[in-house]
Amino acid sequence: VQKIIQQLTSAISYRDTRFQAISNSGVHNENFRVLAPSHFLITIPLRGLTGYRERQVRHWRYYTVHGAKLLSPVRDPEELQQWLEVEQFSKSLQQWHETEVNIEGDLVPAKVLAIFRELMEKSITSCNLSSKVSILESFSSVVRVAVETPDSQVEVELVPTVEIPTCWPEKARWPRCFKRWPPQEKVQCIKSFGFNLLARSNYHWQLDFSRAERMLIEGLDEDGGCRMKCFRVMRQMKEDVWCTGNKPILTTYHLQMVLFWTCEKYPHAKDWRCFWEGFLRMVKKLHKCVSQHFLKHYFIRGTNLLKYANTSDLDLVAGKLAVFLENPVLCLD
Repeated sequence: VQKIIQQLTSAISYRDTRFQAISNSGVHNENFRVLAPSHFLITIPLRGLTGYRERQVRHWRYYTVHGAKLLSPVRDPEELQQWLEVEQFSKSLQQWHETEVNIEGDLVPAKVLAIFRELMEKSITSCNLSSKVSILESFSSVVRVAVETPDSQVEVELVPTVEIPTCWPEKARWPRCFKRWPPQEKVQCIKSFGFNLLARSNYHWQLDFSRAERMLIEGLDEDGGCRMKCFRVMRQMKEDVWCTGNKPILTTYHLQMVLFWTCEKYPHAKDWRCFWEGFLRMVKKLHKCVSQHFLKHYFIRGTNLLKYANTSDLDLVAGKLAVFLENPVLCLD
């Protein structure tokens, strides 16, 4: 899959240099995220936007994504979203000021996605990949493709991404006071990696902390603990027993948030010496979140990551977790 996407993004980048090709760098490609065994998310870095600074002044927007005027303003972004103005960058390519992506100074995700989709369609044809890759229909402006592999069909969401490695967003008020995990020196290191803005909706850019999350996981068990083993077994049980299927309601990302919250609550090495205790602790946290239909984002605490999830599906998973906790037995391949 990675090789095919690398080929397509190289063709896209050749046509429009604002879109950067992803590298084919194996398992640890930082643009590549596994949400489920056959469901991936790949970020496509955007070029020509540097020197980001936060915008303090709030103002209303009265336009549609097609540029028409509205009588009432567009809704405010949710907690994990923000507007993005081209003037927030000290340096920007002239193409980012053009009306094909810009309305009244705002970089509009829907417009960026429309250009990217068109380039993707052309590249699938020019790379002779029509038999292996097809663009999936979508109710939103996101770009999703189906990739045929020797074993199965894989769904990939391709997300144009503004990488901002220079600052930490003000709305990410982290860490909370008096928390012992992670250690203070690691906190400063994590914040120095900044954040991303993803084009995943029409008007607003979604905040993303993939580099910070990777740093949190790196060296997680340097104290000899078993946190990552607990996480991996929980993920395997989720995929095999609790929440199966190609597009499960719970993704690896949800489990990662459960991992972070559990590590923060139990910060000491002694809390993670016994695998079984640590594992059950994590599963209980997952069960609580799924039962309450509420899982906080680790960095933006006002965000519920299960807000738009189907409640019936969540209740089904909660039931399976409850049965497991009554009689915890692992059944792994």
